[in-house]
Parts: sequence; structure tokens; C-alpha cells
Amino acid sequence: MIIPSNLLAGKKILLGVTGSIAAYKSLELLRFYIKAGAEVRVVMSPAAKKFIAPLSFEALSRNRVLDDTNESWADDFNHIKISQWADVMVIAPATANTIAKLANGIADTILTQCALAFSGIKLIAPSANTNMIQNPMIQASQKMLAIANYEIIAPQTKELACQVVGEGAMAEPQEIFWQSAKILLKNDFWSDRRVIVTGGGTIEKLDDVRTISNRSSGKMASALATALFLRGADVNLIATRFENDLPQGIHTIDVESSQEMNEYLTDSIRIAKKGKLSKPSLIHDEPIALIRKEPFLFMAAAVSDYLPLHPQNGKLKKEMLGEDWNIPMKQNIDLLSACNKEGIKTVAFKAETDPSVASANARTLLERKGVDAVCLNVIDESNPFGGDSNAIDFITRNETVNLPKNDKLTVSLRILEQAESL
Repeated sequence: MIIPSNLLAGKKILLGVTGSIAAYKSLELLRFYIKAGAEVRVVMSPAAKKFIAPLSFEALSRNRVLDDTNESWADDFNHIKISQWADVMVIAPATANTIAKLANGIADTILTQCALAFSGIKLIAPSANTNMIQNPMIQASQKMLAIANYEIIAPQTKELACQVVGEGAMAEPQEIFWQSAKILLKNDFWSDRRVIVTGGGTIEKLDDVRTISNRSSGKMASALATALFLRGADVNLIATRFENDLPQGIHTIDVESSQEMNEYLTDSIRIAKKGKLSKPSLIHDEPIALIRKEPFLFMAAAVSDYLPLHPQNGKLKKEMLGEDWNIPMKQNIDLLSACNKEGIKTVAFKAETDPSVASANARTLLERKGVDAVCLNVIDESNPFGGDSNAIDFITRNETVNLPKNDKLTVSLRILEQAESL
């Protein structure tokens, strides 16, 4: 998935690096931040400098690296000012030693001093030997940090540098990036709101080897689910095809046929309507009742209009089929019309190839199928199926808003802006 160059524009990230072999992966993480338009400053522990030179971080960030040898009180190059500057602090990798220090308020390095001084959300990505990360003291320290404005990205289970297979490898830089971006980009409207997204082209069985499908790549649905994740929604993505680099916080359901998609969609809508309560707030110093947020449904899947009438078990032999193979088809159920849309805001996606009738067809869908909005996508040579960019007309009963061609994540974020007013 293409990360927009302005996704984190204007955001300020303080990246802490501690003494782990995974420190080299922090360079890749830094590249993700810079590519997304963020400004990044790096602070390193003394042990981190044994694994990687500060110059590498300076070359990528275009900023001096703060460490225990160069703190200055003549300008803002100190643990107080740099902590006040940042919107979020990310410590990746975070060693077991650093985790224990943070949990006990120990600030004996410039990095732990920054963490103690930073009042916002701190994101940490542990990296340690399996026995160290599973040590009861470190487990207890992580639990303590989880209730003290720290968010922890669980380490991976894989072969570690010590040649032991187990828990302890730092999360992948892309996943740390997504979690960081979510902290910076979530908003009140989408936070904790349950949202269902369908995507990809359904795959219908002819026999145990052959299928009928369409050219829908599922990229738009993956981008939309990612945008919702970044805005703080509780996302359930039901699709036949997925992007490889989705945030792990998105709940995914892998389906094939339209029947399978319909079954999971029905269950997901029922669960979503049970609601997820938002956090309490205060009015005139008195608590108000928790608010149940209305769920959303984005139907971006390309569901087969027709199904094979007689799907076969086993593999049909061409000697049996002959030179011509006529496949009897039957009309499929319309998932969008059939699903229960009461109490859930519904946005449909419609692909057209003829621009002269595209808008009229989209408005017909809007009226006949009882949806709240339609995202119209006109397919042509400049805007093909499976591309990394898209142009959308967001159509409601009152207006049409053109969302110009851009990468699909940027377009998805703009769709969410429009959907907030439904």
C-alpha cells in the first residue's frame, strides 16, 4: 500500500533507540516516518550507540541525535525541550532493561529522562531474549506501563539473534509505523466506532479446480480499512483479497464465495449493532451517560451478479466437456439489498465504465437499495481495476462531492471526511 507523503505532515515524533540488535530496524522505521512527511528527532541510549552510529539517524532525519554526551541548555537540545516539542514518543527497540527502568521511574540516561518528561502517549516496541521478555519482573513492568500512558506493541515470535526460537523479536517497522500514525491521526468521530468493510471480487466455484471471479483487487477496501484504523475505528474487513501490509489491529475475515461473504456479513452487522460504548465525558462537572455510536458499513466488494447453476465436485475433464463448454448461470442474491441496513450507516461502492450514465446509475442505486451514500468509481485506461490510485464521486441525496484522483489511502481518508456528515 502506498503511504501518502503528507500522511503525517506537521506531526512531530521523538524516536528513542535502546541497546538491542534490532536497533538497525529503527532506521527503516525512521524512513517510514520521513516518507509520510513527519518531522523526527532521535534520542539514543549509550548502549544503542554500540549497535549503530548516531550519524545514520542524522543522515535520514536531517536532525542532530540527542544522547548522553551532547545535551545543551543553551537551546532546545535537551530532554525537557525536546519532550515538549514532540506529539508522540516511540521507543523502538525497547530493551528489558529500559522497560524495567521506565516502569519504576528511573531516569539515568537521556532517553529515560525524555520518557519521564514526556506527558503524552508513549509507544514502546519491546525487543529481548525470550526468557528476558517472559521474566515475571518484565511482564509486571509492562502491565504497569500499560496503565501509565504507554502503549505496547507486542513482540514477534520467531528466531532471535541468540538463535532461540521464541517471543521477543521487535515488531516489524511497518506495524510500529501504523500504530504510531493511529495515535497521531485518530479522531473522536471514528474512535471506537464499529465499522464493517467488504472488499475484493467474490470467487464462485465451477468445479474443485476452476472458478469464476472478476478483476476487483481488494486494494480500495484494504485502503479504506486502513484509513478507518488510523482514525481509531474498530474495523472488521471481510474480503477475498487483502493488501500484505495491513495494520494488525484490523480484524480480517478471508472469504471466497458470495454466499460465504453474505454469512459473515450478516453476523458482523448483527454484532456491530450491539454497539460499542464511547468513553464517558463531563458536562458541568457531572458525568453523562455513555453514548452508543452508530456503526457504519462500507460495501466495496465486487459481488458476482451470477453464479454457476451446477457447481461440480472434482475436476471436469475437457474430454467430457467437448470443444464448447456452456455454463448455465443463475442470478445471485444482491447482498447490498438483502442485508439489514436499519440502524447502520451504509456506503455503497459502484464501478462504471460508461461516464455518460455513471452518475445516473449511482443515483438509482442510492434510491433503490436504501443506502446513505454511493462512492462512484469510473473505470477507464487512466483509472483501471487493480491500480494504486483512484478517483471517487461521493454521492448523497443532496449533493455530489468529487474526490480527485490520488493514492487509495488518501482517497479513503477523504471518503471518511464526507461520511462523517451522513
